[in-house]
Amino acid sequence: MKKSLFSEFNPISSKQWKQKIQFELKGEDYNDTLIWNSPENIKVKPFYDKDDLQENLPINPKANGFKIGQSIFVFDLKKSIERALESINRGADSLIFTIENEEIDITKLLEKLPLETCEIYISLNFISVEYVSKIEAIAKSKNAKIYCNLDPIGQLAKEGNWFKTPEKDNFETLNLISKQVSQSSILSINSSLYQNAGANIVQELAYSFAHANEYLNRISTINQPIVFKISVGTNYFFEIAKLRAYRILFNSIAKEYNPNLECHLLVTPTKRNKTIYDYNVNMLRTTTECMSAIIGGADTITNLPYDALYHKDNEFGDRIARNQLLILKNESYFDKVNNPADGTYYIESLTHQLAEKALILFKNIEANGGFLKQLDEGIIKRKIQESADKEQELFDSGKDILLGTNKYPNVEDKMKHDLELFPFVKVNPRKTLITPIIEKRLAEKIEQDRLGKE
Repeated sequence: MKKSLFSEFNPISSKQWKQKIQFELKGEDYNDTLIWNSPENIKVKPFYDKDDLQENLPINPKANGFKIGQSIFVFDLKKSIERALESINRGADSLIFTIENEEIDITKLLEKLPLETCEIYISLNFISVEYVSKIEAIAKSKNAKIYCNLDPIGQLAKEGNWFKTPEKDNFETLNLISKQVSQSSILSINSSLYQNAGANIVQELAYSFAHANEYLNRISTINQPIVFKISVGTNYFFEIAKLRAYRILFNSIAKEYNPNLECHLLVTPTKRNKTIYDYNVNMLRTTTECMSAIIGGADTITNLPYDALYHKDNEFGDRIARNQLLILKNESYFDKVNNPADGTYYIESLTHQLAEKALILFKNIEANGGFLKQLDEGIIKRKIQESADKEQELFDSGKDILLGTNKYPNVEDKMKHDLELFPFVKVNPRKTLITPIIEKRLAEKIEQDRLGKE
């Protein structure tokens, strides 16, 4: 008969632990000293035990681990095909194409790729029934799974205008597309926009699902997975809990429309905490962020190259970014355990609280006219800006630290002559229906000041 290693020890309650900690604090207040409040208004305790495990939250099991994605902006068709094949040869098992217009020959782009074994995402910066029909025909002929990441609401939120279509509106176009496809997924939610603009995690979750709910209300024939494009930040355990909360909330909301509907999490590290100075630290940031994505249950992860802010796409940056994921997968064996966070008191508690708070905010948005109404009235942008301003203030005061930027900067580091891309918010004056939500990094002002002094 097996005997528990700890059976000879008496169990210790959380109350006893707290008393012991209070004794060791030598008069300091337990709550003031050891409990901190997150931007989501979650009080984080110094320890958690089974009393904090309110319920075992249902997370969809993942049987096959995560896929390593490679993002490719399609401009030169020949070079894009070569880069895609090279990426697969070097370890990628998923490709994420961004296509700017209908002039790109989608048949030629995909004809040499191993579609039966490689997952394909196609993010279209336009919306067209005919173009998606071509993708659907390819998917059927190759028995491939292709995700067409169509997101008109995301386009409105980011650019201030809808896509131009011959149909009455973007929803009519989506309904026409939805009736013609059965193999391909057509809808995605650009959650990354909210995170990179400075939303806290509760806002990000609530806005993402209020965003998705607008589609579910208007398109009755959705039966393929909805892709959530998510950015993960540096708060390790919170980001793990965030991804788990995505699945819980999706199951709660989607069952009201179609109980068999699934979500697909396409995850990448955030740009918000990345820097152009001391840029190698970006690799440390993206490594822990990719770890959060894996443990949180991402389906596909596309790493952000360390030099993505200031260099054009290049083979070296891509290879380093892929290799980070390959090491986590093939040498650290991060893909061998399904849902490794299950039952962990701290993460389960965070997951429950984030999901609960996000659901409350989601219901508030729905009760006040829905996501599109609040987007049109500027409420969503204002709330995100309030959160972003608080985070910026913490960064500017040195309470939030980016090593090498606002803490221990290398004053000899020069970047002006290494910038191939403009790494700051771009001003693009144009007529828009709404004021767009703007993505902005924390370090932009410091970096602009330093560049001006070089």
